[in-house]
Amino acid sequence: MYNRNLIDDFIATIIEFDGIADKAALLSRIQRQYSLVKDRSVYYCKWFAVRFCKSNSRAFGNTVLSLSALQKYDDRPFIVCLVTPSKNYLMLANTTFLKKISHSSQELRTDNIKGSFNGSDIMRFYEDVENCEENFEFLFTSHENYSFQENLVRLAEATNNIRPNGHRFEPDRGQEVCIYKSVDRAISFLNSNEYHTLDEDLQARVHSVEKEIAIAAFIDNVNLRGRIIEYLVTESGDLHSTLIRALRSGSPLPEIFTADKLGDYEREFVDYYTATDIKTKVLFLSSNPKGYNIDKLLSFLAEEQSVYLIFVVAIDKNERISTRLCSMYNRQLLSSTRIISHWAGRNSRGVTQYWGKALEDIVFSFDSSIDREESYRFLDTCLAD
Repeated sequence: MYNRNLIDDFIATIIEFDGIADKAALLSRIQRQYSLVKDRSVYYCKWFAVRFCKSNSRAFGNTVLSLSALQKYDDRPFIVCLVTPSKNYLMLANTTFLKKISHSSQELRTDNIKGSFNGSDIMRFYEDVENCEENFEFLFTSHENYSFQENLVRLAEATNNIRPNGHRFEPDRGQEVCIYKSVDRAISFLNSNEYHTLDEDLQARVHSVEKEIAIAAFIDNVNLRGRIIEYLVTESGDLHSTLIRALRSGSPLPEIFTADKLGDYEREFVDYYTATDIKTKVLFLSSNPKGYNIDKLLSFLAEEQSVYLIFVVAIDKNERISTRLCSMYNRQLLSSTRIISHWAGRNSRGVTQYWGKALEDIVFSFDSSIDREESYRFLDTCLAD
C-alpha cells in the first residue's frame, strides 16, 4: 500500500536539503524525522525503505544493495536517495525497476539469490514513465502487480543470459485474420442477449459473496487480494467454503492457487466462447492493475468465436460493491491500456497494464462504444512487437 501523505512529506524534506552535499548529515536528519530503523545500509519504516548513496553526478555506478537484502523491503517503496553536490536525486529501486544484477551474480538463479545491483542497473524510465519522485505513486502501484519471485525469474534471465521460458505466439495468416475479426465479434457479443446472460451470471456470483469481497478488499497484498476475490467469484467446493469461513472469522487464510490462464471465468455460448478476466478496483486505494499476457491474448483471439472481456469489481470505503462487464476493446479501457514490454522477457511480446482511474470510470461513467480503427491499431502494435 502506498502512503501518499507520508512519502510526499519525505520527498519534500529531501528536496528542501538539495545541495547539502553531506550524506551523513542528511541521513541523520531523515532517520530522526521519520523514526527509521537502521538495517546495515538500509533505513526503513512500515511505509518505505531508503538507501542513501553519494556521487559527484546523477550518473552513478556504485553498488547499492544485495538482491537478498532488497527482498526484505520489496513490498514497500524502496527509495534510493543519491546525494550530489548540487541536488538530491530520488528513484525507486524495487525489483520491477532493475534491469539486471551486476556484482557477484554469476550463480543467480530462482533458487539461489545471489549478487548485488549497481546504480547503473536501476531503470531511469519504466516504459515511458521517468523514475523520479513525481511518478512514485504510479511506479509503485505498478510494481505491486509483480511478486518478488516473478521479478527474480526476469532478473536471472537478464543477468546470466538464460534462455527465457516464455512462448511467443506466431499466428499464421488465417489466425491473424481471425484476430482482427475479434473486434467485430466483441461488438456483436456486446449487442447480444448472451452479454446480458453473462453479466447477470457474474453479478449473481458477486452478490453471493459480497460480504467476503468487502473483507478481502482490505488485504494489503495486491496479488493475494486479487486472487482471493477472483476465487470467491469463480469457484465453489470445500476450499471455497473454507476461505469464506476464514474471512468471516479473521483466522489464517487457506493457500489459494489460481490457474495462470488468460481469463478467470470461461463460458461457452452457441455463437461465442468467452474468457473473462476479473479485475478488482478498491476505490480508496491507488492501483494500476496488471492486464493480460499479450501472447496468450493473441492465441485466444486466433480461435473462432473467441471474445475476451473484463469484469470490474469496484469496492468503496463503505463496502458497497459495483460491477461492470466490458470488452477489452471498450474505448475507455483501450485508451488506458499500456503495453509493458521490458518486463516479460526476451521470448514474449510483454504484458499490459490498466490505469486504475479508467476502471473506476468504466463502472460509474460507462461508455460502451468500441472504436474499430483504434482497436485495429492496437492489434497492429501487439502483433508487431
